[in-house]
Order: sequence, then structure tokens, then C-alpha cells
Amino acid sequence: MTDRTYHAPGGGLPPQTRLMTGRAVFTEAYAVIPGGCLSDIVTSLLPFWEGARFWVLARPMSGFAETFSQYIAEIAPGGGSDRPETGAGTQAALFVLDGAMRLDIGGKAHDLGPGGYAHIPPDTEWRLRNAGEVPLRFHWFRKRYVAVEGLDPPPPLVCNERDIPPDPMPDTNGVWATTRFTDPADLRHDMHVNIVTFQPGGVIPFEETHVMEHGIYILEGKAVYRLNRDWVEVEAGDYIRLRAFCPQACYAAGPGPFRYLLYKDVNRHMPLAEPCRIR
Repeated sequence: MTDRTYHAPGGGLPPQTRLMTGRAVFTEAYAVIPGGCLSDIVTSLLPFWEGARFWVLARPMSGFAETFSQYIAEIAPGGGSDRPETGAGTQAALFVLDGAMRLDIGGKAHDLGPGGYAHIPPDTEWRLRNAGEVPLRFHWFRKRYVAVEGLDPPPPLVCNERDIPPDPMPDTNGVWATTRFTDPADLRHDMHVNIVTFQPGGVIPFEETHVMEHGIYILEGKAVYRLNRDWVEVEAGDYIRLRAFCPQACYAAGPGPFRYLLYKDVNRHMPLAEPCRIR
């Protein structure tokens, strides 16, 4: 497989001479966080992490996207955590952008580099360290697992996208393909994290309008995205967050591949409100 690059934020702070006008937008249906917004002053710290800071890209918000949170973590050499997750019933998915990760899941150690992916089931003990000499940067998806009687949670999974052949979309001649870390037919999973790749000129040829919420991080290239009523230019390092049923489409507009890391909630009934009781 062709060597891949994965855009990762470097932090810092724009100079005082820079214009404030940018591409960041938050609407009732979608949000765009350009890569240039991921500066030092918008990072967060979390309990029980050492030498670590986090860019929070998504958090559950009533009336918007509600199922997940998503961070980009930056871990200094030797940093990490022996107690990374403090929420009961929470599963995790990790995707390495750059650096060297030593990940322990339930007492089993794994070494992950760029393109490495891990799914950690809910209530599973895990630890993480930067095993290299440069900063480790990775995406961390968190979702409270929706249990279903008769379905066990999925087991841990560790792999690398470079070892997974992309699955071409039907009738696209391979210009639109998806790298799937988990089997879409495995109903034990209530979330999917995929990588979508468009070759130059590739398109989503209709406005998708569906129940899944999305977190979309641009790994490589650039494109023009249709989001609700707007056309928005995006490039490597940008982040898009979509609520359910937000119309979406895109076409790859650059000279090279356009690739993004995609989150969506799947395989569960829609939660219903408690019935109103009339006395």
C-alpha cells in the first residue's frame, strides 16, 4: 500500500499580525473547525494524564450531535496514563497520526505507529504511553456503549489501516473507497470509525441525509463539501461535525487523494422519550 501521511496539529499561536477572519463556523446543523484553530490556547488537560494535552473536537451537546466525544491527544515523550478513562461503560477508539504508542489493553501490550487503530471495549482496563522520542499524536473517540440483551460487547481490536484493503464503493471505478476497521455486519458494535478516500475528481453524487451523526477529520488533501445549505472548502487538518440528517456531499478538489477519518453511530434503535403519564 502507498505510504500515507496523516495531518496532525502542531499547536503554537498565530502572530499578532494575522487577520482574524477565518473559516470556522457553527450552525444549527454542522460545525467546521479549521486546522488553524487548534492552537495552544484551546487545549485541555485531563485527570490522570502526564505530559499530555488535548484538543477537544466534539462533545455531546443537546440538540446537536449527542453520541460521542472526540479529541486529538498530544503526548510528550514518556508521557501517558495508567488510568486514561474515568467514565463507566465508556468504549474508546484510537487512531495514531504520528509518533510511537505503547498501548496495554487488559494486560496485553501493543505497539502502534502512524495508521494504527485500536478499539477498546467498555469497562476494559487500558494504559497508554508515548514510547518514542517525539510527541505522540492520536485521535481518541469516546462513546458510552449501548448494551443490548443477547449481544456481548465486541473484543479488543488492534490493527493498522495500511494492512486493510480499501473497499471500493459500487459503480465508482475505485475513485471512492472506504477502509473499514470493523465488519459492518457485526452488530456488537454500536459505532464505526472508518477512513474514506476519494481520488482526484471523486464525488459523493447526492446529498446524503441520514440518521447517523458524524465526526470528520481531514487526514489528507482538500475538497469542497456540501453541508446543509452551504458549500464549504476543507483541507487537511480541518474538522467537520454533523448532526443527524444534515445533508452532505462532496467532491475532491485537489491534485492528490482526499482522505478523512469518519465517526458514525450505528446498529441500535433510536432512543425514545419516556411516555407522558396522565393522571
